[in-house]
Amino acid sequence: MRYQETTLIDAPVELIWRLTTDIDDWPAFLPTVQRLDRLDAGELRVGSTARLKQPGQSSAVWTVTRLEPERDFSWRTSRAGVRMTGRHLLAAVDGGTRMTLVLETEGPAAGLLSALFGGLMRASLRREAAGFARQAAAVG
Repeated sequence: MRYQETTLIDAPVELIWRLTTDIDDWPAFLPTVQRLDRLDAGELRVGSTARLKQPGQSSAVWTVTRLEPERDFSWRTSRAGVRMTGRHLLAAVDGGTRMTLVLETEGPAAGLLSALFGGLMRASLRREAAGFARQAAAVG
């Protein structure tokens, strides 16, 4: 299953990329992140891992699978028969940024997860997109 939320943010793509990849700061401004602990040191890179605690969920370890500067930050986790990929896709548009947040689920339990929690996953993507927009306005 694929869930997607696209929003236009009145801030340059460079700023949104910085907010996206400075994951240590996410708990301070994203309502979808209660806690985030990096499991490695240094700059975020493919292979970097972090333990992420989100509301109503147990903690999960996410591994960065793609970093394309100012365009694509993707990472993946697996739990209980479901593989989840989260993507943060950015594009510069008219002095601002189009941010597309994607959550893809696959595996034996993906259909059940979608049936039970699809609405919550859509709402979570909307809340996360709004959090990035608010933070960009606050620091921009």
